Amino acid sequence: MTAAYSAEPILSPEAAIAALSGEDNQIRYYAAWWLGKHQVQAGCMALCQALFDDGYRIPSGGYPLRRQAARALGQLKNPQAVPALIKALECDEDMGLREAVIQALAAIGDKQAVNPLLNLLQSSQPQPYEALIEALASFQEWSARSQIKSFLNHPSERVQCAAARYLYLLTQEPQYIERIVKNLNHDNMYLRWAAIFDLGAVGHRQAVDAILAAPVPNSLKLLNLKRILEALLNSDRLNADSSGYNTSQLKEDSDKEITQLLFQAIDDLLIQL
Repeated sequence: MTAAYSAEPILSPEAAIAALSGEDNQIRYYAAWWLGKHQVQAGCMALCQALFDDGYRIPSGGYPLRRQAARALGQLKNPQAVPALIKALECDEDMGLREAVIQALAAIGDKQAVNPLLNLLQSSQPQPYEALIEALASFQEWSARSQIKSFLNHPSERVQCAAARYLYLLTQEPQYIERIVKNLNHDNMYLRWAAIFDLGAVGHRQAVDAILAAPVPNSLKLLNLKRILEALLNSDRLNADSSGYNTSQLKEDSDKEITQLLFQAIDDLLIQL
């Protein structure tokens, strides 16, 4: 039986959680978005239940509420959601849902997700390969190297970029960055945007230079330069915590150079906005 829900504005976690069990699909969708946007941990279980909702399905077969619930759980980054998200991977009727679930699992970062993701990669059925490869890269699951290398020849250039990103993070070979950089001048605007996000995940000096020269909005440049800067600063903290000093003076000097370049570039871009 569906719980009653009065159509009051969603201004609190309690109202958003209650709205998820209402009858208005648009309000339910908005409630899931609201819980993720505001990172309401109390909504985790309600969002997990929404991953299996059958009440909101569009004519093409997709499940909008399920997708939004998955995206919200990725924003919460609550490990308690991992079992439900893994179960939701079994839905083969909505590849958009599977993509959102994969991205949520990558955002949470719980290693329980690795084997289910590898199983999808090994499946003979089509998958949301871009999200899948990016997730395996975020988990540093390098056992899939040989399979992912074959995606460098995939018909989708976005999947090719995801494979190049994975392989660069594994090997540090510049040839893989070059595969991504060439797409920054692609006629397709969305492919340019996808390429700049791939570069933002890499953090190499060549990636920084390519981002600065890319024909994309400054807001996207700022976002991805910030991602690289945060990764470098976090890496410095981890090195200091684990050993008290950086083991490679050459790498330390290189990272400092890139960090200084990033601060200057970010300042310049902010002035232009």
